[in-house]
Amino acid sequence: MADVPLIRVAGLSRTFTGRRGQRTPALDDVGFVQAEDELVAVVGPSGCGKTTLLRCLAGLERPDNGMIWYDGSPVTAIPAGVSIVFQDYHRSLFPWLTVRENVRFPVRPLGRAVGRRLAGEALSMVGLTDFADHHPWQLSGGMQQRVAIARAIVSSPRYLLMDEPFASVDAQTRAALEQLTLSVAVRVGVTVLLVTHDIDEAILMADRVLVLSGRPGRILKEVPIDLPRPRDEVETRALPRFQDYRREVHGLIGSGSGSGSDQGASGSYP
Repeated sequence: MADVPLIRVAGLSRTFTGRRGQRTPALDDVGFVQAEDELVAVVGPSGCGKTTLLRCLAGLERPDNGMIWYDGSPVTAIPAGVSIVFQDYHRSLFPWLTVRENVRFPVRPLGRAVGRRLAGEALSMVGLTDFADHHPWQLSGGMQQRVAIARAIVSSPRYLLMDEPFASVDAQTRAALEQLTLSVAVRVGVTVLLVTHDIDEAILMADRVLVLSGRPGRILKEVPIDLPRPRDEVETRALPRFQDYRREVHGLIGSGSGSGSDQGASGSYP
């Protein structure tokens, strides 16, 4: 990891104002750094500002206070080298384009031949080469999200933002997508920030977990995850240390969620 962090956030606050003037604070005084090649997960109760934080990092939202630096430069718009995978693949993919053309979309300025080659390489990474000429609506939900991942990595980004990307698929598909993401992140060499409501997923995938409080979201604690890699869905989750991390993060969210707590028994927060 580089000595200079890829991402630095300081004093970040964001408040939304409704049509009647009511103010809803989403984030308050959030600060952290993220090193190159580090996978950081963000967890917290529902409505704590996780997605707002991701949108600020992507340059899609302007904070009311505080600053974000990407590779040493202030973020005032969408930075070059940043890609996003959204939760709702139904809305993020173009149904009238083939899988190949969806993946090629971000690199169209490079020309058709180069774009098709890059799209083919990205589809190969996610195991969808045989479905390049299908349309998204002909694929399962898990396959569509793999298309979205391929599109996000086709341009070889430095920073990949993932907003609850596996929330809309079944448990078996989710486990496969978690492993796929870990593999692709290593192969591409991309820094990842993962927003998730699933504590187990955060611990399984991340080098570090940022635990947010209830609204307005503040960082309660940064939890470094010291588990061996590569990580396995069954073996890693069975480790005593994994269970220790799970209890710690559960406890932090339970103590910091206030009246808006959505804590459940399964390790997930809606």
